Amino acid sequence: MKKLVFVIFVILLAMVFPACANNSAKMLPVVDADVVIAKNTISEKAQFIPVEVDGIKLEIIAVTAPDGTIRTAFNTCQVCYDSGKGFYKQDGDVLVCQNCGNRFKMSDVEVESGGCNPVPLWDEWATETDDTITVPLSLLQEASAIFGNWKVEY
Repeated sequence: MKKLVFVIFVILLAMVFPACANNSAKMLPVVDADVVIAKNTISEKAQFIPVEVDGIKLEIIAVTAPDGTIRTAFNTCQVCYDSGKGFYKQDGDVLVCQNCGNRFKMSDVEVESGGCNPVPLWDEWATETDDTITVPLSLLQEASAIFGNWKVEY
């Protein structure tokens, strides 16, 4: 019951304060729970959603691609994840890896896999409704392994 109340609270906050949804510095992390992303908070400005699982910090990127589709990925580079700098920041209409400098168009998020790309959240890993995208805690727990050294210097 606590988990359901928390999820509803997060969705309501996102609807009431959508400007905060695009700034992870102002968002409280989702801790040891499913992440529920309200689709109406996602835009062409990448949303970096902070999450904490078993004490490990990670982030999910949610963004609207130029074709209008919503794309999601973990905010870590598939190659640079263990460097401590293998995460992305938005620069205009691209994401830039803070370790290797590779740049990725929003249209490549969740499409490109392998090499230096954000780790995609494939459709079969998340549950999507008309209004939300839910990333299950079990997937977050598995993914936490690639975030063990993430942003350690920041």
